[in-house]
Amino acid sequence: MSIVDVQAVKTVPRSSRLVLLVDDSRAQRRTLAVQLIRAGYHVVEASNSDEAMAICVERRPDIVISDWMMPGQSGLDFCRDFRSMQSDRYGYFILLTSRNDKKDIAAGLRAGADEFLTKPVSGAELLARLSASERILRMEQSLRKTNAQLSETLTQLRETQAAIERDLREARNLQQSLVRDRHGRFGEFDLSLLMRPAGHIGGDLVGFFPINARRVGLFALDVSGHGVAAALLSARLAALLSGATDHNIALKVTDLGLYDARPPVEILRELNGLMLDDLRTDSYFTMVYADLDFLSGKLRLVQAGHPYPVLQRADGTIEAIGRGGLPVGIFAHAEYDEVQLTLNPGDRLFITSDGLTETENQRGETLGDDGLQAILRTNASLKGDALLESICWSAAHYSQGRPNDDISAVLIERSREAQTEWD
Repeated sequence: MSIVDVQAVKTVPRSSRLVLLVDDSRAQRRTLAVQLIRAGYHVVEASNSDEAMAICVERRPDIVISDWMMPGQSGLDFCRDFRSMQSDRYGYFILLTSRNDKKDIAAGLRAGADEFLTKPVSGAELLARLSASERILRMEQSLRKTNAQLSETLTQLRETQAAIERDLREARNLQQSLVRDRHGRFGEFDLSLLMRPAGHIGGDLVGFFPINARRVGLFALDVSGHGVAAALLSARLAALLSGATDHNIALKVTDLGLYDARPPVEILRELNGLMLDDLRTDSYFTMVYADLDFLSGKLRLVQAGHPYPVLQRADGTIEAIGRGGLPVGIFAHAEYDEVQLTLNPGDRLFITSDGLTETENQRGETLGDDGLQAILRTNASLKGDALLESICWSAAHYSQGRPNDDISAVLIERSREAQTEWD
């Protein structure tokens, strides 16, 4: 093996490419080497494929010009080995041959050759083919650089996404902690809450808080939109409705210095004004607020664009409760209507967000109010968490596990064994 000292040639630019010449004929190699050096290429020579492979491993040539017919391994086999060793960069391969049969050319292309030169090699044709190789190699280098940049960007995006995922998981835990109590027992009544965001976080919120020795306030709301903005607004509302007593917008202090609740209609008006005048957000929310006297079973309820609560009596009959109403945070001076009812022993009231009734199957059909009522009838014997979990399972089965919105619910149940009546 011999190497031409290209540094001694003043015409060679420092950025010239490395060309490997492989031919068992020293005279043929020298003839080609002189032409290549004059054209500005670095040149290294090998007399057989074994020497050539050793150079390829050490020097990684940009262009290989190899004779087809050589002692030992042929140029065709060397071309295959050369292609198999390449992974991170491309090398241009030219086969020298006296053959011009189309089958031979096809075999060379299958082996990985880029170009063919017929012996004896014309200097002009050699330089023309090398000019073509330059275009290919420049394109490959550009693509490789672009791919490296894309790979680096993708890695950064994955790291960023992983950090966002961690933050969202923590945000989910924090949001779930807004509902401090998922269950409550007040006299003959059991209260159960459910929150199931479709993503990491959502805009649904449910809760309850004691008003006095015989009354409890309950709420269910659904902020428009999804994601962080909806979750932040729901957190703000949670502070207004279930925080410390002094800051609960639903409570007031009486002349006797005792806490009492504002009428449900007044609470909705206050929240509507707060949304429009103070928070000044493009979001709005739907809501049901209820004031339950757990000694008498009397309940006062206001509906503000939220799905109709479903009342299931002890005998199994079902009816929708409420008067619709306007969402909170859209219209100034919106008016809300109060509904009053009595929950008798064995009755229960189910309040849910539209994420349940608008659950879709593969045909795009929603579960709807009829579907919800059918689920309640089917699960009439279940109570508390068992009922809520069964409802969620039925919705997931209906949608084949593809929820398209947050699901939240408040379940109010009066014990069937309750006998005492209060004025």
